[in-house]
Amino acid sequence: MSWIQLTFLTSAEVAEKLSDLMHDYGAVAVTLKEGGAEEIFEPPIGETPLWQDTQVVGLFEGDQSIETTLSLIKQNLALDDFPEYQQTRIEDQDWERAWLADFKPMQFGKKLWIVPSAYEPVDKDAVNIFLDPGLAFGTGTHPTTALCLAWLDEHKVIGQDVIDYGCGSGVLGIAAAKLGAKMISAVDIDPQAITATDANSEKNNVAENIESYLPESFPEKAADLLLANILANPLMDLAEHFAELLKDSGQVVLSGILEEQAEDVLAVYRQYFNMGPVVTLDGWVMLQGKKI
Repeated sequence: MSWIQLTFLTSAEVAEKLSDLMHDYGAVAVTLKEGGAEEIFEPPIGETPLWQDTQVVGLFEGDQSIETTLSLIKQNLALDDFPEYQQTRIEDQDWERAWLADFKPMQFGKKLWIVPSAYEPVDKDAVNIFLDPGLAFGTGTHPTTALCLAWLDEHKVIGQDVIDYGCGSGVLGIAAAKLGAKMISAVDIDPQAITATDANSEKNNVAENIESYLPESFPEKAADLLLANILANPLMDLAEHFAELLKDSGQVVLSGILEEQAEDVLAVYRQYFNMGPVVTLDGWVMLQGKKI
């Protein structure tokens, strides 16, 4: 069996509609990728942004009439200038194994590991999180996630109530649960992140310790620890709210911050927290503090 791949290069404004049309006209999978030099590591609160130059990649069964499909997409997209595209025939293969080829077990600190499903744990006595890359952010491969995982490995969270704000794949909440946290509230603006968090919690046998919410449905309750791996601007906007979500002397751990943004974020958080040393990795920082 073979497949036909259509790859469009278009603007963020057109990408979502084009993606919907490809699904409507037979695509078995559609992926949105960065099409220029712009990077978006985590979505700002209240937004689900796309790259200004976006690749929309659709995979169709090999016997589908792509000429008819393109005609229908053109008709419904109704643009004066139809986006540039490439058409490629691809022979069948084990897509999942190709997808996971470069994603291998990773260690964080002394005892915490992320293990993709294609592998056995390197250390069966370690704290192993079973996780594959997916639609939501957060597999440990990005420095911001790695910084937070290393912090969790180094600090005792046994019996604590934890908030994972901007949970993505749920990796931080799952790590906290496996390290002994009592209850984790996982919050994200993206429904896909909620779906991913729920699925990954089940996969790691910690679903009874993790409840996931969109922000509007989050029943706010005081926690011992709040983890937020998002972006600098929403972190600054949420500083006072984060303080309100924590118990007296509760801790906050923040990432998704570039080195040059650290002082601005610290200036805001020092109003509510005694902030500890800045930890850096590959141009990104993690900030930590205790509620005043």
